[in-house]
Amino acid sequence: MKTAMITGVTGQDGSYLAELLLNKGYAVHGVVRRASTLNTSRIEHLIAESSGGLQLHYGDLSDSSSLRRLVDAIQPDEIYNLAAQSHVRVSFDQPEYTADVTGTGVLRLLEAIRAHHEHGGRMPKLYQAGSSEMFGSAGAPQNEETRFEPRSPYACAKVYAHYQVVNYRESYGMFAANGILFNHESPRRGESFVTRKITLAAARIQLGLQDKLYLGNLDAKRDWGFAGDYVDAMWRMLQLDEPGDYVVATGVTASIRDFLELTFQHIGLDWQKYVEIDPRFYRPAEVDHLEGDASRARDVLGWTATTDLKALAVMMVDADLNLVKREQKLLGVDELEAG
Repeated sequence: MKTAMITGVTGQDGSYLAELLLNKGYAVHGVVRRASTLNTSRIEHLIAESSGGLQLHYGDLSDSSSLRRLVDAIQPDEIYNLAAQSHVRVSFDQPEYTADVTGTGVLRLLEAIRAHHEHGGRMPKLYQAGSSEMFGSAGAPQNEETRFEPRSPYACAKVYAHYQVVNYRESYGMFAANGILFNHESPRRGESFVTRKITLAAARIQLGLQDKLYLGNLDAKRDWGFAGDYVDAMWRMLQLDEPGDYVVATGVTASIRDFLELTFQHIGLDWQKYVEIDPRFYRPAEVDHLEGDASRARDVLGWTATTDLKALAVMMVDADLNLVKREQKLLGVDELEAG
């Protein structure tokens, strides 16, 4: 039985990855931050069903001693670093925190792995979650050879983390892989991210619980895929004999306006009647067009995306319709409207 350690296990990607690894027979150790309320809603079914296969530990990328203790105690075969302050717009408001956790946090984890190995432990394989935001204003399509041109504190932190992974791979012989993942969504996406914000609002509008949806730049173009597909690519990277860096994407780009159209069309509504532009949601520096070329992932990993954008939009809005209906039933319409 292989042992895996996942930071950010309570997030969208962490929950799908934990499912994948448990189904493959792994012992999975998830790292969560200590807080007054533990956000484990995405993995509650795994905790209940895994019969000890999923274990949770407190740790934080801002705390090097906790990372070292965890690597020493768990002795993982594979480490998947998915933890980060991952909201691009928020990174402009909290640049120092974003740099510390999303950037320097990866350096702390690399050092924990190096120290563990030097003191007699195994050398676990590391997957680092990169982001298409690192490409920023670079021309599309983008692949592994495209120059990084980051346009947010989040993207800058991810670029720093990317090159630290490359540096430790070349300096210490670590098996450390960077996954440069383009936008990937699911019904488990956080509600502050634009796709989930759209599908949840559409569901509430359809059920008469919301009148308007406020958004920023509708012309931004992204390469959107399904998170459940993308965690498979993460796993495949760590099954290779040699580490590398891989773009993970669908190769198809669409605007936020296109995603609105697909979502509202599915429930029989005209999005233009409900959406209003709010300048508060514009970024100080916008990224206009991201489109991934995942040829290397296809050729080396044998990976391709299986879910197109329309199927993704339908999946998400249907899930949110069911979610809102359950909330209505549990709380009553008046209470839900008040919330």
